[in-house]
Amino acid sequence: MSALGDLLRALLPRPCPGCGAQLGRERGLCSACCGGLTPRVERHSPLSPQPVPHLVSLGGYRGVTRRAVRALKFGGARDLAAVLGERLAAGVPPQWGVRAVVPVPLHPSRERERGFNQAALLAQAVAAELGVPCVPALRRTRATAQQARQHGAERLRNVAGAFEAEAGWRSPAGALLLVDDVLTTGATLGACRDALAAAGAGRVYVAVVAHGAGV
Repeated sequence: MSALGDLLRALLPRPCPGCGAQLGRERGLCSACCGGLTPRVERHSPLSPQPVPHLVSLGGYRGVTRRAVRALKFGGARDLAAVLGERLAAGVPPQWGVRAVVPVPLHPSRERERGFNQAALLAQAVAAELGVPCVPALRRTRATAQQARQHGAERLRNVAGAFEAEAGWRSPAGALLLVDDVLTTGATLGACRDALAAAGAGRVYVAVVAHGAGV
């Protein structure tokens, strides 16, 4: 299947979402764009009042990361999830002791509309690279307005109480890694982290493709 996929990728003209060059046999992003995605551990973000390592990202929401996120989220370029997830996993410090990866969930109606959850695809790729399970531990309790259309305190109100742990879920001993595509104000990821903590989770780290302006 891999050989067939390589052949199809070589035969079908596909522009790289990052720069527009032809991909050929390359998957998701061209080697130049992929090589420019350097995972980094962030000490500062809206998710932490103290400057401590807590977040892995591939950089700000601009250039290649912005175009890749939009191609995955709105263009249906699902093969990007594997590439981006692999790069994110490479930046997760072993000392964090991550035992499971948890994706930020979409509301079922939004997932049916889109056809997939981009955070789940990213989380699956990260988990596979780390050699730990990807666990759908969270669910949305209600549909929310798109965060990108909200501002400031509106984002906090929009997602307040919108997440809870799945019934019967038990957090493993050790840390969890919460995965989403973009971190902006931290409202969504903060609400998810709170829901995991309420269900008994200990340390919760975060991984996102990009941080900064919303999509």
